[in-house]
Amino acid sequence: MEKGPIGVFDSGFGGLTVLREFEKILPEYDYLYLGDNARAPYGTRSFDTVYQYTLECVKYLFDKGCHLVILACNTASAKALRSIQKQDLNAIDSEKRVLGVIRPTTEIIGSVSQTRHVGILGTKGTIESNSYPIEIHKFYPEIQVFQEACPMWVPLVENNEYDGPGADYFIEKHIINILSKSSEIDTLVLGCTHYPLLAEKIQNYLPSEVKLVSQGEIVAKSLKDYLFKHPEMQAKCSKGGTCTFYTTDSTSSFDAAASVFMDKKIESLHITL
Repeated sequence: MEKGPIGVFDSGFGGLTVLREFEKILPEYDYLYLGDNARAPYGTRSFDTVYQYTLECVKYLFDKGCHLVILACNTASAKALRSIQKQDLNAIDSEKRVLGVIRPTTEIIGSVSQTRHVGILGTKGTIESNSYPIEIHKFYPEIQVFQEACPMWVPLVENNEYDGPGADYFIEKHIINILSKSSEIDTLVLGCTHYPLLAEKIQNYLPSEVKLVSQGEIVAKSLKDYLFKHPEMQAKCSKGGTCTFYTTDSTSSFDAAASVFMDKKIESLHITL
């Protein structure tokens, strides 16, 4: 058995906010990041399409030597993860694993909210899947969950407009919408890994008592815990402190945006699926 990098997949750039935290908390491991930018965004696509695209990318990462793949994408986690885990892994390789970002986030939300009223901000696909309410209620049945789809937020980030004045209109609109659903919401979950780049602007429209929860650090700590509890998987993950980036779209565009996300120069490789 050859050791391999930990695979990190996202439909575009959002998963880089998770990868950045992986490198902080688990810097010793090798990572292989795949952004399916050519087919992004996934948020408005059907369940079947997201499942097929995600499965293709997972198989690619497996073929590149990854034994463990993290779907650092809420839409893929919501629409494809369970099907891949239940239907495909045994046929591909029963020893490989695919994990998502929704469960780690929902596991800790009860320790954040005092009022037990929680808001979820996500893509249309994530919200329509109802994954967050379902997972939260498994751990905290008493928590009331309110959701808001923000279809323009990912395009703002993908097109490098997240810091521009045009972003304010769409951010204010959806914050007003979600908070109007309950005056007791004290916690808002950024249910998309793209959204941390909008966090500063989002914070401007939030009351001081509302906490904003990003996923990167939560998922990174969950991965660390997973590897500790599964030494057989930890033994399969190579440790060289390297990170390789693949994109299905233009490498120059990917590198420019990824360098902002990662706060360092990124040089990616183009692949065709």
